[in-house]
Amino acid sequence: MECRQGCGACCIAPSISSAIPGMPLGKPAGVPCVQLDVQLGCKIFGQPERPAVCSGFRPMQDVCGSHRQEAIWLIGELERLTS
Repeated sequence: MECRQGCGACCIAPSISSAIPGMPLGKPAGVPCVQLDVQLGCKIFGQPERPAVCSGFRPMQDVCGSHRQEAIWLIGELERLTS
């Protein structure tokens, strides 16, 4: 599966405990990453400062669903179940 353009669910729904440029303490679940641009793309995609957890994320139907809102819900639900 390819990432959906204009989704950004993986940059909003989960918590990220590692440092992100502009968010040295990471980010809480449900808070958009400061590196998320207005088109819902990553400003630091492919850059070495991008957290490994972000670089390692691979879109899958089970996690991303069939549309953006479903992806936000699914990733959020995984976050709640594993917190």
